[in-house]
Amino acid sequence: MKPKAISSEQFELTALRELSAAIGREPLLVQASSGNTSIKIGDVLWIKASGKWLIQADSDDFLVSVQLSRARRCLRDDTAIPETAAESPAGLRASIETAMHAVLPQKVVVHVHSINAIAWAVREDGPRRLGLRLSGLPWRWIPYTASGSSLARMIERVLARFPLTDVLVLGNHGLVVCGDTCRLAEQLLGEVEKRLAIEPRSAPEPHSAFLKQALSESAWSLPPYPAVHSLATDRLSRRILSGGVLYPCQAIFLPGTTPVLASPVSQQAFQLFEDRGVLCGKHMTRAEQQMLAGLANVVQRIDASAPLRYLTGSEVSDVLNGGAESYRRVAGTNCRSAAMTIGW
Repeated sequence: MKPKAISSEQFELTALRELSAAIGREPLLVQASSGNTSIKIGDVLWIKASGKWLIQADSDDFLVSVQLSRARRCLRDDTAIPETAAESPAGLRASIETAMHAVLPQKVVVHVHSINAIAWAVREDGPRRLGLRLSGLPWRWIPYTASGSSLARMIERVLARFPLTDVLVLGNHGLVVCGDTCRLAEQLLGEVEKRLAIEPRSAPEPHSAFLKQALSESAWSLPPYPAVHSLATDRLSRRILSGGVLYPCQAIFLPGTTPVLASPVSQQAFQLFEDRGVLCGKHMTRAEQQMLAGLANVVQRIDASAPLRYLTGSEVSDVLNGGAESYRRVAGTNCRSAAMTIGW
């Protein structure tokens, strides 16, 4: 019996799933449910479902189909894209970044919350510093703009002036790379990551005896990712963290900036003990744990002289009022079925 022929659409969707899963296994590119991928096939935009983890790319409900022409028309008419506004009977809806993926003309779009890219993107001098590292690549800087239609319109304005742009660094947010195939997008992502790589500084080891004593309260546990301790043991990391919120996922999954306290408070998701280490609440989800590790790794790549641009109070409010609680809940639920094979 001859093997069943694979359609070109199936081939392309398989390539997108494989690329998505590969990205999802790399914590320096995405943490928990962050990041999204898409491919355009005819008038259909296939994009990651909201709250899904890229590492779950082989699941049947990973992708949502969006009518591309209608999505672009909605953006022009300033109306909601239906697939992002309401969940399907299966409980799925398209990523909040659907509008951004729709306005980009390339076939394949990859959006990641690259640790290295974010470490540059939270700097006020980010555009100038990135200009040196990304020289020769078709890249552009996008000042921080809220996700959704606002970000899509900002990108449209940039593309009107620079239509050949394939790389976008999103201020206080992340990285976008595009290509005509999944392979080309993956290669470009690799090149950009190589250029943006920052060696993290070392941090003092946590105070094991103190943390062990603090663990006598059953509501607490050691973080599964040891890098998290640097948020407490490294003086510069504490100073940076105390300045405010650096990017949206920090606000969504780690609300506010946890103060450095002398003893744990059970209602907090995690606690920082100055010069000693970090404890996590036992009910902290895998998604929150990965986001906390991501924050630690971003901060460890920011030097002492960096002029930082924190999110404003109104920007943080917009993030938290834009469905953050629902997104955090869905991401936390999905993590229970995600393969936990990645690590820092």
